[in-house]
Amino acid sequence: MAYDEKLAGRVREVLERRRGVTEKKMFGGLSFLVNGHMCCGIVGDDLMVRVGPDAYDGALKKKGARPMDFTGRAMKGMVYVDRSGYGRASSLKAWVEQGLSHARSLPPKG
Repeated sequence: MAYDEKLAGRVREVLERRRGVTEKKMFGGLSFLVNGHMCCGIVGDDLMVRVGPDAYDGALKKKGARPMDFTGRAMKGMVYVDRSGYGRASSLKAWVEQGLSHARSLPPKG
């Protein structure tokens, strides 16, 4: 599955000059990792955000958010956000920052 290159560029702008950020193709799209932990990504034209289990219910109440059901089952702690939820630069930044915050809260990998 292809991913929205324009959205990828917008996410890169939010993440530029952040330490420990890498990109990896996964979930049929593009994921952004912080110190090895996924924080957000793009699948098709949806933004995928790792908000964590504690923030999951609150995230689903936000405009454009829905459960990430990549496997056919909702993955608690992960949400998809459609264009209505990330269209504005400030909205996209808020989602990416939420994903960054959660990823940075996780213990270091290996």
